Amino acid sequence: MAVSLASALEAQDAVAVALALRNDGVVVPLLPSDGEPQVRVFRRGDADRYMLLLFSSAETYAAMVPEEDAPESTIYGAAELLDFLKQNEGVLEAVWFDVAGPHAMQAAPADVIEALELPRA
Repeated sequence: MAVSLASALEAQDAVAVALALRNDGVVVPLLPSDGEPQVRVFRRGDADRYMLLLFSSAETYAAMVPEEDAPESTIYGAAELLDFLKQNEGVLEAVWFDVAGPHAMQAAPADVIEALELPRA
């Protein structure tokens, strides 16, 4: 569980969200698969682009997909998240955090990439 991410989302503090992603990691949904794990992305209806949904805990992800018995997820650190975003930036329209609420936030993929690329002090 990414406690600092949950706290940052509750405060609706974008800077704290960025710091939590850089320092603590984030829960990333996975597609159900017998093979290599793949990040699960979501799409609105017939939209051309996808949304990456990230969560502060496996429980907040499970709350978004209550019809699924055991939704798969993993924890991504800053480097893994940055790598995924850079590889898929062209097909992602948005990054959502804890989309099932109560403290959801949205960011542009480019903004999350920028936050993750900032040099460490």
